[in-house]
Amino acid sequence: PDVLPNEPWLSKYGYQHDLSYTGILSFAHHPYLECLEDASKTFDIAILGFPFDTTTSYRPGARFGPYAIRFGSKRLHGGTAPAEWWWDLGWQASPGEFGAGILDCGDAPITPMDNAKALDQMEAAYDTLLNRPVLGGKTATYTNRTAFMAKDGKEHPRIVTLGGDHTVLPILRSLSKFYGPVSVIHFDAHMDTGATGGRVDQERITHGSYLTIAWEEQLITNTSIHGGIRNKMSGPDSVQHDEVVGFQVISSEDLDDYGINNVIRAIRKRVGDGPVYLRLVSLFFAGTPEVGGWTTREMKRILRGLTGLNFVGADIVEVAPAYDTADITSIAAADFVYEFLMMIQFDEPPKRGHPGGPWTEEDVLRMI
Repeated sequence: PDVLPNEPWLSKYGYQHDLSYTGILSFAHHPYLECLEDASKTFDIAILGFPFDTTTSYRPGARFGPYAIRFGSKRLHGGTAPAEWWWDLGWQASPGEFGAGILDCGDAPITPMDNAKALDQMEAAYDTLLNRPVLGGKTATYTNRTAFMAKDGKEHPRIVTLGGDHTVLPILRSLSKFYGPVSVIHFDAHMDTGATGGRVDQERITHGSYLTIAWEEQLITNTSIHGGIRNKMSGPDSVQHDEVVGFQVISSEDLDDYGINNVIRAIRKRVGDGPVYLRLVSLFFAGTPEVGGWTTREMKRILRGLTGLNFVGADIVEVAPAYDTADITSIAAADFVYEFLMMIQFDEPPKRGHPGGPWTEEDVLRMI
């Protein structure tokens, strides 16, 4: 730094590091770069905001989601210089331990005036970052994460997107250029596979129909799956159409009937070993709220159980802070991003049990 070593602050207190509640806003106080115009830093995992909400059919406001999620992430670092991730008891690790270069790439400046242009902007932004060379990890632990799935046999960054409404069609279009069709794990109250009959042109693409269009464009496989479905719908024809476009349904109530471990097994069996895209729609104050969903604790357990699948990207969407209370949605969303960052670096789910607890080895084995 261009300061004099004998100046009062530096000589007495050291560097001007962020506290959890101070500093310029980036995800968990980590490095921030407007990557769409600046390729000076390489990375393995990018955090990218899509502040877009104009295909929603009920309550807009999720364009402020990326900002809110970053705000909710402020306590995910340890208040040191440089910023360090907090260590997690369940994972017995932190996202920074495995060598992946993680960079907050800011938000794509998406127009709210023209949905066709907005979708193209999102696709162009995603294409841009997927085409960037990877850092390749800072340690030998983080190697060869995507090359074996990619059409060109090369490593490509993985992008964690902050949203925004959940019209993920541009992301799936972009991923298909690099990996071909992907399986989608879709945690949501709604299936988002609405039929598009009677609609034309841009009107067909909404946050409730984009997965149908993705199937029509052969962007997704017939091995995709929903988790947490609980909305009212037009009738059994909605479920039948959902099956046609390649999805299975795990309802919100299925968690009570079959348990977390069986839900995890069903999802893993469904998507198999191919490339997987993970999306999680806000559990709480979203644009189209529904009651009866899973708790954050249940959701985290399920996510951790999916570790080791071949994730090529992930997002969390429908965070609408105008409807939030005491930032609980923003904080939960940020914590799920932390989980994503762990999941896509680990090769297998974290071991059950933890140091310092009263549990014996036999107790742990009974939990598995």
